[in-house]
Amino acid sequence: MTSDATTRTGQSADDRGGLRDLIERARVVLWDFDGPICRLFARHKAERVAAELVDWLAGRGLRNLLSDSERETLDPHAVLRAVDLRHPGSDLVAELEERLTQEELRAAGSAWPTAYADPLIRTWAAVGSRLAITTNNSPKVVRAYLDDRGLAPCFAPHIYGRTADLSLLKPDPHCLDRALNAMGSAPSAALMIGDSPSDLAAANEAGVPFLGYAPSERKGKILREAGAARVVGSFEPLLRTLRGR
Repeated sequence: MTSDATTRTGQSADDRGGLRDLIERARVVLWDFDGPICRLFARHKAERVAAELVDWLAGRGLRNLLSDSERETLDPHAVLRAVDLRHPGSDLVAELEERLTQEELRAAGSAWPTAYADPLIRTWAAVGSRLAITTNNSPKVVRAYLDDRGLAPCFAPHIYGRTADLSLLKPDPHCLDRALNAMGSAPSAALMIGDSPSDLAAANEAGVPFLGYAPSERKGKILREAGAARVVGSFEPLLRTLRGR
């Protein structure tokens, strides 16, 4: 990650007035985890985890449960979703989800912090905003990472992650709604920070303003094409704006 990416995703990344407006209106900030806070699979690669889940299914004689494209996916969550689609709520899905959780926990130990995320989180909490995690990752994984970085007090107890009902993963707004209800916040008084179209879709469904994080031109293009009105390539201008309130 680079710290000079503020112009990579368009003029909005340098729009200090727009960022200031977002900050001043946000009493509650909902963070996606993998991407905005850290690169979870930086060393413990996601594609390897996906392949191991596929191999585990094959070892149980269930290789044909997945399509060719699903067997070749680089996304372990895609494997989990595919199996849940065919056997929702089954013991098979529960066991596969637990295996994914264990892999995510291993990955958390070598995750790379997103540039400027730690000081941004601490500063936002210090000025009185309330923070929550709304993620498709396991809440166990989020807590492990936050504890290791000393960030848990900035969010506690508001960590809303993957549940047993996988149909409620984003783009469903379930985790956002849980956070808003628990924190007693109107959607318009919140801000969602995410890095994927599913984050944007969940925010839109929940009625929460959205700020996209995209450290590359490709990811920025994907978010803008999905309808994101504001995208930043680095949290540095957001941190600078917050400190200058």
